[in-house]
Amino acid sequence: MSTQLLINATPYEIRIALLEHGNLAEFYLEHPAEKGLVGNVYRGRVVRVLPGMQAAFVDVGLERTGFLYVDDVLVTSNEVEKRLARCDRGDGTGHDTCCGHDTDPLCRRHPGQNIEDLLSEGQDIMVQVCKEPLGSKGARLTCHITLPCRNLVFMPRTEHIGISRKIEDEDVRQMLRQDIEALRPAGAGFIVRTVAETATNEDLEADMEFLLHTWEEIQARATTAPVPGLIYQDLDITLRVVRDVFSPEVDQVVVDEPETYQRVLQFVETFVPHLKGRVELAPEDPPIFDAYGVELEVNRALERKIWLRCGGYIIIEPTEALTVIDVNTGRYVGKNGLEETIFKTNMEAAKEIAYQLRLRNIGGIIIVDFIDMEDEEHREAVFNALKEAAKKDKSRLNILRVSEFGLVQMTRKRNREDLEHLMCEPCNCCQGTGVIRSSRSLCYDVFRQIEREACRRQAETVVVRVHPRVAELLLREEAHTVDYLEKKCGKRIQIMPIKDFHPEKYEFTWQ
Repeated sequence: MSTQLLINATPYEIRIALLEHGNLAEFYLEHPAEKGLVGNVYRGRVVRVLPGMQAAFVDVGLERTGFLYVDDVLVTSNEVEKRLARCDRGDGTGHDTCCGHDTDPLCRRHPGQNIEDLLSEGQDIMVQVCKEPLGSKGARLTCHITLPCRNLVFMPRTEHIGISRKIEDEDVRQMLRQDIEALRPAGAGFIVRTVAETATNEDLEADMEFLLHTWEEIQARATTAPVPGLIYQDLDITLRVVRDVFSPEVDQVVVDEPETYQRVLQFVETFVPHLKGRVELAPEDPPIFDAYGVELEVNRALERKIWLRCGGYIIIEPTEALTVIDVNTGRYVGKNGLEETIFKTNMEAAKEIAYQLRLRNIGGIIIVDFIDMEDEEHREAVFNALKEAAKKDKSRLNILRVSEFGLVQMTRKRNREDLEHLMCEPCNCCQGTGVIRSSRSLCYDVFRQIEREACRRQAETVVVRVHPRVAELLLREEAHTVDYLEKKCGKRIQIMPIKDFHPEKYEFTWQ
């Protein structure tokens, strides 16, 4: 079965779906009015240094200041010397301590150096967004600039050569390392991407020239750009996904908008001309996501409960600090005993969990509560199945073995907002908690409030305005309690349903 990359482009929204064996494997979404920030390079100004957090807030011209951690700081040696001298920590060797040798124009943080040694409020600094703003948090920033291309990632501020861990053939890794070493200029670092496993020397050289030229342009703009201000903007989501996802393993790229199709075609002709024939323009009717059955799959990806083929199911519960995934046998009763039923459910759940993490782009800490297994071999098999299924995921994962409590702890690198944050917002009623107070509980609140105030009011009638659901309970099941309060307080109680009220809201008017 083929693999397709579908691009649905409209003036108001860009949606991209990667289909593997006919199933939705990855989904990308961006609104032109809210373009992603990861990869953008800014001239920023340090607005606050926090020694207690070993971090700084940097104004880069966005709605919220960005967050720069001490390990992501990279500044000139002279600047560090000034910081050290200013806080009376310089001993005449601060330059050497920072850089290791006197000719190094840039330095990284060494153990013992604090954020206040490296940065000061009001200082100008070049930074790159490495994580999108999430919720109320600003963007995560770094001074370690990286510029990605088709086959290479350029790291202008390091001499390191890295090879993608997914290139497993040691001979290929060694050959690629030698090619980069021969091509790169002195002082330039590169990471060889997975797709470069089959790239020619000419492909690597072309990417390298493009990236070096881009870096020269960034440096030139940095000398004249305002502070704070944008000096380099990464590709939009369409070309970025084509750059990062379109490989020989993808059989077809289908675009449904002529102008976007031409942009994609031009990009492919520049960087991977041998794949040009795989780019196609979709017909106007039917809509591309309907034709491939993606629309329904996207909506399913927002559901809390996911059913397994065996009849079991998993529950995905995101929280502020982590995501919890619970596995249940559901309708599956098995045939040959409880242990086998549990094992089969867990094995199927392991594959589905890896798939859902990738599809929903769930990041951070993830706790998986598999059904308890007594057999050690079964626990090991489920752990291995989860690791094997996660190999398709491009994000970095760290998976720990099954704990004493039957839990699997894992982390998944978070670079952008997950699908739920992109497509949903907190409920107006519950504000994202998932629960509101029961109607009966609110009825009793109303009764207590009437008793509390009745003795202080001269009015003969109290009008209670409540949500219709609460009003119905007051007028029917709790009618006897309303009569009791009228006699006890000597007031007439009038219930008035207000359909526009929040379910938990109520008001009193004393007449």
